[in-house]
Amino acid sequence: MGWCQGRAIVGPWVAGMTVADALSGVRRLGLDTAPIIYFVEGNADFHAVCVPFFAAIDDGQIEAFTSTIAMTETLVHPLRANDIARAAAFRDLLTTGPGISTIPLSATIAERAAQLRADHNLRTPDAIQIATALATGCDAFLTNDVKLKRITQLRVIVVDDLIA
Repeated sequence: MGWCQGRAIVGPWVAGMTVADALSGVRRLGLDTAPIIYFVEGNADFHAVCVPFFAAIDDGQIEAFTSTIAMTETLVHPLRANDIARAAAFRDLLTTGPGISTIPLSATIAERAAQLRADHNLRTPDAIQIATALATGCDAFLTNDVKLKRITQLRVIVVDDLIA
């Protein structure tokens, strides 16, 4: 059993799209940092929406990909608070979590990120995450950043859109 074992899965959520709709046809999913934080920390507003995505990853229905930038972003607050357990939870999910591959920044991904920044005026971390998802052949990208909907090269799923 994986890291979703014992976590409640509830739904569906409707705000134009259900989680089932969002998951439909997705075999490879890019993960932004926010949904990872919501899942690991049990965020009161967004955890329940994120669980089905991580359950599908855990069950092998979906392969997930994120950049090593997610490691940097998720560890800041736990390290600042000297919260060893929370830092370990993020580290474990991103390095040994079943179905999640954390992809290092390569020259190819960096160049694609630069083009995304130039074309869409993205922040560097967002551009790196999207470029990583594109480089790994993702069908969709899970985020809670509505500004990323302007990316047209893959389906952008915004967590907040899935809350009823």
